[in-house]
Amino acid sequence: MIWVVATRNQGKTSEIRSLLNNFPIEIKNLNDFGKIPEVEETGNTFEENAYLKASFTSRILGIPALADDSGLVVDVLNGAPGIHSARYGGPDTTDMQNYMKLLEAMKDQPNRHARFECVISIAIPQGQALTYEGRCEGIISEKPMGIHGFGYDPVFFYPPLNKTFAELTLEEKNQVSHRALALKQIQQECDKILI
Repeated sequence: MIWVVATRNQGKTSEIRSLLNNFPIEIKNLNDFGKIPEVEETGNTFEENAYLKASFTSRILGIPALADDSGLVVDVLNGAPGIHSARYGGPDTTDMQNYMKLLEAMKDQPNRHARFECVISIAIPQGQALTYEGRCEGIISEKPMGIHGFGYDPVFFYPPLNKTFAELTLEEKNQVSHRALALKQIQQECDKILI
């Protein structure tokens, strides 16, 4: 059985593949299907956007689709960057430009609490979908640290391991990340999902 992850992000795809490697499915992403229309993320929540991406992709390709909508939620910034995490610095910005803008916004802020939130929607072409959520609490670091991961990983400090996400190995990150927690729920419900 083939599932498509509704993303072109290789880092996200690798994380999902490694966490679902015991499923009797082959994981592909949008890069494996050539040119297909972009999904407009018009939702106001991670859940709405995950569902939009999963259901649209599943209908277009005619196979089950898994979509993740996730982002960084910073308390002192009233939840920003939130659903706009990937475009926080503007359209076509790099991960580094996004997290450097965040560090500038956090300058001299004593409250550095933040969390990564993830909602995963799994949809089939007929329209039904299942939803799973994960969240990971942390702190915005003063400066970027680490070379692994993607997105805001270099500035998301995870106190229990005393490292940023970018300092964790993929194996370590896959034990604690917001995406890993949502995918673990999927692992636990494997039989139900495959039916």
